[in-house]
Amino acid sequence: MEQRISLVTLGVSDVARSRAFYEALGWRGQEVEETVFFQAGGLGLVLWGRDKLARDCGLTGGAAGGFGGIVLAHNVRSDAEVDALLAAAQGAGATVSKPAATNAIGFYSGAFVDPDGHAWEIAHNPGFPLAEDGSLTIPDFGTLQG
Repeated sequence: MEQRISLVTLGVSDVARSRAFYEALGWRGQEVEETVFFQAGGLGLVLWGRDKLARDCGLTGGAAGGFGGIVLAHNVRSDAEVDALLAAAQGAGATVSKPAATNAIGFYSGAFVDPDGHAWEIAHNPGFPLAEDGSLTIPDFGTLQG
């Protein structure tokens, strides 16, 4: 696994309120399907409904001690890499919380929880291409919608 984080997704109780908060701090985001994306240097910060985010990783939402409201995402270049990294994580002591599968919007991902309970999504999403150095750039969703 390359040493990097592609996206940090924060599970929030009110996406509009959270977007307003970050924009009040000077951040500028794009909202697509009740999900807000911010370019944050070489990574993306994402705001998504807490319960939706938990379900997406095969977890149950709730108070501290369970799902903590954040999922670290590691994007890769192929579906096979998703499978390999999930297997490697499990071999290292992680629990696979969501086996890899193609989701409703067409990208392939799975999720694991590390031994301390931190959730990681491993994803191959051709719509979020990776540079040679592994950096990710959030696409301009305005040009993708017709």
